[in-house]
Amino acid sequence: MFDHKIIFTGPVGSGKTTAVHTYSEIEPVMTEVKATDSTKNKKESTTVALDYGAVTLDEETKIHLYGTPGQERFEFMWDILGTGSHGLVLLIDHTDPDPLSSMRFYLEKFSQLVKSVPFVVGINKFDSPAPHSLAYEDYVEAAHQFDPNIEVFNVDIRKEEDVRMLIMVLLFAVPRDIHDENDKSSFNGDNCEKG
Repeated sequence: MFDHKIIFTGPVGSGKTTAVHTYSEIEPVMTEVKATDSTKNKKESTTVALDYGAVTLDEETKIHLYGTPGQERFEFMWDILGTGSHGLVLLIDHTDPDPLSSMRFYLEKFSQLVKSVPFVVGINKFDSPAPHSLAYEDYVEAAHQFDPNIEVFNVDIRKEEDVRMLIMVLLFAVPRDIHDENDKSSFNGDNCEKG
């Protein structure tokens, strides 16, 4: 059996708990409590430790799904949950007032993990009204400023097929260290055309 640990992270309300719940074949473990800080303006309850679910894809492949808490005060859990992971999904809420700032913040906070495991960005609620005029291309450009190999998808995290697609992209991704080697080799003299 090959066990894969996939992490869902992102700001409060981006869909991490929903993603785990949507795709898990077991009853998910949730650490939701009533929101008491500014989070209560977005939702009634919030994750304080982790969400956990699992799905068996075939007789040899099991996926363990972990959702991180979104608030920065629980940042210590991000490192704990990231340890030993095989892939990272950053979920961004398109309806946030400044989703690009949120994306940059989480890219920086998870920069070590982003550089070492397959990684995708999912833009959730893209079809919902938003207090800005950002297009899909704006998210791609912001992600590629951080790393040109990051793939960005519009998703509805309530749909099982959208969560599955994000996970499949991670499972079949080229390992990050191969990207690094290709990036280095593209600058050596062997690849230059001779005149």
